[in-house]
Amino acid sequence: MQEIIALWTVFRTHLSTTTLRQLSQVVLALLAMTGQVTMLNISRWTLQGGSYRTGQRFFNTVLPWTTLLWVFFHTHLFDPEGVYIIAADETIKSKSGKHTYGLSRFFSSTHGKAIPSLSFLAVSLVSVNERRSYPMAIEQIVRCETTSNPGASPTEKSDNTQTKQSKRGHPKGSRNKNKRDVVLSDTLKQLQTMLKEVLHLIDNLIPIRYFVLDGYFGNNNAGQMVHQCGLHLISKLRADAALSLPPTTSYKRGCPAIYGERIHPHKIDEKNAVRTQTVDNLRTDVYQMELRHKKFPDPLNVVCIKKTNLSTKQQAHVLLFSSDLALDAEKMIDYYSLRFQIEFNFRDAKQHWGLQGFMNVHKTPVNNAANLSMFMVNVSAKLMEKDRCQNPEYSVLDLKSHYRGLKYVQEILKGLPQKPEPIVIQQIIGRLSSIGAIHNTQANLNPG
Repeated sequence: MQEIIALWTVFRTHLSTTTLRQLSQVVLALLAMTGQVTMLNISRWTLQGGSYRTGQRFFNTVLPWTTLLWVFFHTHLFDPEGVYIIAADETIKSKSGKHTYGLSRFFSSTHGKAIPSLSFLAVSLVSVNERRSYPMAIEQIVRCETTSNPGASPTEKSDNTQTKQSKRGHPKGSRNKNKRDVVLSDTLKQLQTMLKEVLHLIDNLIPIRYFVLDGYFGNNNAGQMVHQCGLHLISKLRADAALSLPPTTSYKRGCPAIYGERIHPHKIDEKNAVRTQTVDNLRTDVYQMELRHKKFPDPLNVVCIKKTNLSTKQQAHVLLFSSDLALDAEKMIDYYSLRFQIEFNFRDAKQHWGLQGFMNVHKTPVNNAANLSMFMVNVSAKLMEKDRCQNPEYSVLDLKSHYRGLKYVQEILKGLPQKPEPIVIQQIIGRLSSIGAIHNTQANLNPG
């Protein structure tokens, strides 16, 4: 247990002694406990000095989680020779009741519809070498249901309605809009604030060039938001996106053309092919082109991944894009695929560390519960480093079984009249730690 407590020494300048002690109690309980992760269940697994009231005080304390996540990563998980990108995604937690802070109806891909839930936006550093994601910030998305002009009189509101229902098309005298001057949505503003905070903490210690987002953010507004932060966006376009090749006609009079022939993903010139691969009657063709989209002000670096079933001749394709025109196609595919590592963070946080099961309802406890679950993702990654060198399949379940065994041994030793020899204690720890573990448990369970 002492090696875990030693990990928190880096937080002494950021947390008070009381909060640091409470954090240690909660983390040790999370590593050993079974069942749903709630404040009541945590209090049952804490060491001496921990109680339900201690957990309440901890969860009601405003903590600098983004700073704590960065300091822990930079001290214990950072690889100076590694390559890193930044990724972000949204996750939801189903929630019953009516009084939880931020409760609304958010779309759930699992249920295929909007359900009463809480929504969280997470930003992570993804290691290209280690193929792992490390959470750096997580915030709750809270919808504000307010009108654009709540103080307007009924007459003004009716006039505005009549104006909006006027003729279609551009108003008389209007000019073309600058596509770089975009109005960011509340979600994009929140994401930009989180991204800037993470970049400020990194402070050029890690060279970051790319920000990876899923297809929901594959639009010009997200691209301009990322550009304002000094990064390049990597995302996915709609399958039916209207993309155009550069013009082939020479300039004559008027404004020079920037849109050429419309491109069809299933009829791309082979001169743009990057590679072709056939595996089990499935052919994969990868193309890379510099194309134009009418919603974007600048050319896009587009990679088309087309798959063809050689038996049925059916085809499907995916369009990836980046604002960096010099980015290699293979790197773009690799970086976008690494975005999915943040989904594994969400999985571990929900399954093992309480993101799915917490019962807090107020703003600060909800924020602390969500951040604590993502913080435990980084803590578990650090604690599993040594064991994964010997067994790459070592999992979170094995880690929790190990610390649960240590907890049982501690309680057993308290009731013995005489403390056994250290070698006997190690044998007991080895056997108890194997109960509930998944990998390499047979040698510990079998006698002799």
